[in-house]
Amino acid sequence: MIKDKVVIITGASSGIGEATALLLAQQGAKVVLGARREERLEKIAEQIWQGGGEVVYTGLDVVNPADNAAIVELAKKTFGRVDVIFLNAGVMPTAPVSALKVEEWNNAVDVNIKGVLNGVAAVMPVFAEQKSGQIIATSSVAGLKAYPGAAIYGGTKWFVRNFMEVLRMESAAEGTNIRTSTIYPAAISTELLGGITHEKAAEAMQGLYKQYAITPDRIARVVSVAIDTPEDTTINEFTVGPASQPW
Repeated sequence: MIKDKVVIITGASSGIGEATALLLAQQGAKVVLGARREERLEKIAEQIWQGGGEVVYTGLDVVNPADNAAIVELAKKTFGRVDVIFLNAGVMPTAPVSALKVEEWNNAVDVNIKGVLNGVAAVMPVFAEQKSGQIIATSSVAGLKAYPGAAIYGGTKWFVRNFMEVLRMESAAEGTNIRTSTIYPAAISTELLGGITHEKAAEAMQGLYKQYAITPDRIARVVSVAIDTPEDTTINEFTVGPASQPW
């Protein structure tokens, strides 16, 4: 059941996060939205309120552990509990290693890896205490196989894949009843392309997405399926992309 579940969504100001917030609120979830662009969150929240949904939001930089702890506390203070956290914030630096975009490498590690770790660290004590909870994370098809130009991005997403699978195994062994799901999207129309600073890489990716990309609500539907799965069942991986894309 999705209705009345309290769901935290990071990276909620656009793309997959925004689409998921709108869909889950429509389905009766109580959504807690976090992202750096608080003005965008305000507009999304207003849309949810107008539709009769329940929502609260806050500025969130997933790189900052205190921000992650604060959004968990906001969820508890507002709605009394946390049932799901969707770790969706991410960046997609794309360039050959030889381009030496070292600053972008470090930022990708901070957001795509440390952002996931910070979110889990913030919510794990709550889930462990209540003996229930669900952690969903956005990886990428680049976290399943190697792509030229995606050495750093793919590496961060491979980390998410391994981390989430070990988390699933440990949670089962420890009896905390924490469910995990990792999503591996292919070409999805989001703002990630705008962050590619390498000219040739950006041109290639724009061509790929122009040909194949599907809308973020397709991934939102997958998140909904994961949450709606019975509490004794985990679907730990979803590989999702355009039917026309060979991935």
